[in-house]
Amino acid sequence: MQCTRTTTAHTIISKQSAASAFRALNGGVTPTSGSRPAFILVQRQYGAPRRQFSVTPQRHLKSSSNLLIKEFFPVKESEHIKKTPPAWHHPIYSEEQMNLVGPSHRATRNWSDWVALIMVRVLRGGLDLASGYKHDKAIALNKNDPAAATQKFAMNERKYLVRNIFLESVAGVPGMVAGMLRHLHSMRRMKRDNGWMETLLEESYNERMHLMTFLKMAEPGWFMRIMVLGAQGVFFNAFFVSYLISPRTCHRFVGYLEEEAVLTYTREIEDIDAGKLNSWEKMQAPDLAVQYWNMPEGHRSMRDLLLYIRADESKHREVNHTLANLDQENDPNPYVSSYKDPAHHPHPTKDLLHQRPQGWERDEVI
Repeated sequence: MQCTRTTTAHTIISKQSAASAFRALNGGVTPTSGSRPAFILVQRQYGAPRRQFSVTPQRHLKSSSNLLIKEFFPVKESEHIKKTPPAWHHPIYSEEQMNLVGPSHRATRNWSDWVALIMVRVLRGGLDLASGYKHDKAIALNKNDPAAATQKFAMNERKYLVRNIFLESVAGVPGMVAGMLRHLHSMRRMKRDNGWMETLLEESYNERMHLMTFLKMAEPGWFMRIMVLGAQGVFFNAFFVSYLISPRTCHRFVGYLEEEAVLTYTREIEDIDAGKLNSWEKMQAPDLAVQYWNMPEGHRSMRDLLLYIRADESKHREVNHTLANLDQENDPNPYVSSYKDPAHHPHPTKDLLHQRPQGWERDEVI
């Protein structure tokens, strides 16, 4: 068969070449050094180019070499509005305060605590499965065979981003559900809420800002979106019903959940320090994060960003453990209250001035 090359608007491909290309696109053949590239681009002279195909499987979380692919939230031009600042301004954290944050666990004391802890462990198992996070198995295997542990269970930037995006997409649900129910309860019963709903909604807003920040680094694919949609739908309704039954257990549940979040971000920071996340070592925090956390010049690296996010999670841990210790119907929210003698008695604050990882007991604040 004779094939004549021309410079017309269309590229003519033989049946054999087309069949080989089709098999390559579907992974049927492995290109060798002497074969044609494993993708084909058919382009017309007039019109936009068609889609380019590759044998490389499409990842559910797409990211470029530097994990900054594009402007995920493009700025919309408006004739009169210049900028929309955050509704809740973030408190200022010092570097010394953030370095004091670390993993902690509150021991169970009653059946309510046990129920909350068991549910967190179930949720943690599902999240580990969805995000490919197997740190505990890596630690166990590392004692006997460090090389095998690194090869089989090592986390990288992409895996951490998958986990962080999935985690933050559901982490904003509890505060919103609890704040909404307390808002409706206050109107229905015609009683004051004593400042609880503001803190809960602010917590939900803060978790959403974590998600918006991570979405500046990677764009979820369709599979991740479906996973988030299903997880959020199930979790919202389950937490809604649970909060109606036992608000105290729900706040303890969130406290234990935030303990796991602090642990995860601590391990990410440790991996950066150990040189295991090379691309994150040189990455700078997105402008969205710099503005929200008011990050100072010279402290805007990825490691600094994780310090801020971990500090937020530690504050959520403290807040929810504290709220779980209070009378759910009558006690005021100690995080928005004014104290008679604040100079001589430590008390709950929105910042990291007085850190209590396991929460404040009721007799300390009421």
